[in-house]
Amino acid sequence: MATTQIVLPGDIIPATQLPTSQKRKIGRGLKQDAATHEYMATVGGLLEIDFRRKAAQVSTPSARYVPKPGDLVIAQVRGSSVDFFHVHINAHSPPAVLPQLAFEGATKKTRPNLKPNDLVYAKVVSAQKNMEVELSCVNPSTGKAEPDGLGPLTGGGMVFDVSPGLAERLIKKIAVVALDDLGARLPGGFEIAVGCNGKVWVECAEAGVRGTCAVGRCLREMDELELTEKDQRKLVNRIIADFERG
Repeated sequence: MATTQIVLPGDIIPATQLPTSQKRKIGRGLKQDAATHEYMATVGGLLEIDFRRKAAQVSTPSARYVPKPGDLVIAQVRGSSVDFFHVHINAHSPPAVLPQLAFEGATKKTRPNLKPNDLVYAKVVSAQKNMEVELSCVNPSTGKAEPDGLGPLTGGGMVFDVSPGLAERLIKKIAVVALDDLGARLPGGFEIAVGCNGKVWVECAEAGVRGTCAVGRCLREMDELELTEKDQRKLVNRIIADFERG
């Protein structure tokens, strides 16, 4: 069962209104008071509570993305200097830099040769006011690209724009069943990388451009419409039927 209600910044949401499981996922826009254990909305939007998935968050579909440490983003290379790649996150974010050695196993001889317009899947390391955002393609705690799959996005993939709200739901797998269903039914499935900055990279190695566009259509309709899980499965059925008709 899932419920939604409109909340404003500062609204109190009793803890009893949210899923009680220790494995629950409390997402964006909710902050717990350590003394009262109640939750407060930190942004305005739709409070989405999914008891079956034990998840809750405040969805703000039209909000602008603001980088913060720990975020996964898809960035586009704009140029390079001696030590950095200069990358673009989105139109509303400050300039960002990606150290040329911030890749798994990178040395001065083995660092990737990224060119303008190349894409990277990276993590925000620092984001301070009036300063460039710094990214990395390794997890600071492990020095590895995994488990997030950080690094250059190569191949014949395409990038689709979605709202930050949907991007967060995709990353946290909150009330989004359509992509799993679609991946199970498209020939060969697909690879996907989701950025908090509202960018989704998709590649269908076997189904090709038609398969990639099918995933893009799924993302668009999920973003534009408030689809229940039942409606998402109906959407996948329509997309697969159109794909099979060619």
